[in-house]
Formats: sequence, C-alpha cells, structure tokens
Amino acid sequence: MEVQSLAPRTERAEPRSVVFYGSSSIRLWSSLQADIAPLTGHTPRQIINLGFGGSTLAACVHFFDLLPGRIVREQGPLRSLVFYAGENDLGDGKSVEAVVDSFFWLHAMVRDRLGETPFAFLSIKPSPARVAVRERIRAVNSQIRDQIASRPQSLYIDLYAEMVHPDGTPRTELWAEDGIHLSPAGYALWTRVLAQYQEVLFQ
Repeated sequence: MEVQSLAPRTERAEPRSVVFYGSSSIRLWSSLQADIAPLTGHTPRQIINLGFGGSTLAACVHFFDLLPGRIVREQGPLRSLVFYAGENDLGDGKSVEAVVDSFFWLHAMVRDRLGETPFAFLSIKPSPARVAVRERIRAVNSQIRDQIASRPQSLYIDLYAEMVHPDGTPRTELWAEDGIHLSPAGYALWTRVLAQYQEVLFQ
C-alpha cells in the first residue's frame, strides 16, 4: 500500500466548489480538473482534489473536519462532495462490519456538516490485486448502498458493475500495473459514469 504522510491540508475553495475526497484512487486522478470541469460549467479551480495516499475510510472519518469539513466552514457551501475509500481497510484485513461502521460515522458527519449538500459514494472497485477480499467488497458495497438511502441528498454510484466483464472478472485495462490504482482508461470510465449524475452533483 502506498505510504504517505496523512498530515491534513486544505485548499482555497471558491463558492460552490466540487470536492473529491478519499484514498489514493482520488489523489492520483491527475486529470480530475480537466475531466470534471466540463460537466460542471465552472472553472477547474472549483474542482478540488483532497485525496490522500494510503488512506482508509476510518482515516477519512478522522480527518474529515480538517479537510472538506474545514472548507465548508471557512470558504462557504460546496456544490457537492464525491468520496472514494474503503478498499484499503479491507486490504488491511478489516471486517465488513468495521468498514460499514466507519462509513456510518462518515455519513453522519456529512449530514451534520454539509446539510443539503449532495454527497456521492463511489462504490469500492473490484481491483485485480484485491481478489482475496472480493466477497467482502461486494458485501460492504451492498450495505453502504442501503445506508445511503437514509439521506435524500446522498447517492450511491455503482462503479463495480461497470468495471467487470459479464462473468464478473475485472476489466484489467482499467487498472495500472499494480492491480490497485487506475489507468487512464479507468479514470475515463469513472468520468463517463459521473457524467450520468452531472445535474445532481455538478450543475
């Protein structure tokens, strides 16, 4: 797993910015601003990448008030928050229950801090290197999908189904050589899926 300082950071945010928050699958999205800005009608500066390498869903809970929560307080309301994490937790041996519990607390903080700001959870992807935890990935995704329904402004975005062949095996062209992080084709797919929600999340 990628090792990196988890020291919190913030960035200046223009009003109604879109914040992407979570693990290295977010942090390494180098084309994020260029990919998402056309969906928003806003400037690239309003697309903010707050991913941090090696992060777990539990770490995202821990740092929430120092990252997107702080932006909300100091720079005004966001347009939306898009989130990806949980894969590292399972790769580190955490149980389904522990990961879902971390999401419960994150989602509670979203409800408390962001009010009616739209929130999107990107489903945990079926990384080829995580084949040993594939069943737990599906179980976590299923339970989080159910939790999401408790907040009308929250979306569960199913990336898993888009990233596998009909027989359920991963589409390997979507991953980098390590079988965990995404290739440019993987990020292009994520962009196409998110475009289906552009009115709710970005405009």
